Amino acid sequence: MSTSREGARQGAALVGVGVVACAACCAGPIAGFLVAIGLGTAVGVAMFGAIALVVGGIALQLVLRRWRQSRRASCPSGADTVETPIEMSAARHEN
Repeated sequence: MSTSREGARQGAALVGVGVVACAACCAGPIAGFLVAIGLGTAVGVAMFGAIALVVGGIALQLVLRRWRQSRRASCPSGADTVETPIEMSAARHEN
């Protein structure tokens, strides 16, 4: 029976060595793959953020331009304006 236990131990040792070798060999590529995914994500977030800022800036300029044009169009200027005097009363109304 001791022979079968020694064989089992040798088999387990061989499996353990194989696991360690696999981990040592594959750790670099796996870590590199995970780093590449992380960097790709960071670049994607930065790109979409920059694009959102550009689109938001353009939209803000368009909104402000239209707002200013509508204010100019609604306010008469020049000879069409008439001054209206307003009298200020000295009496105060208390509630």
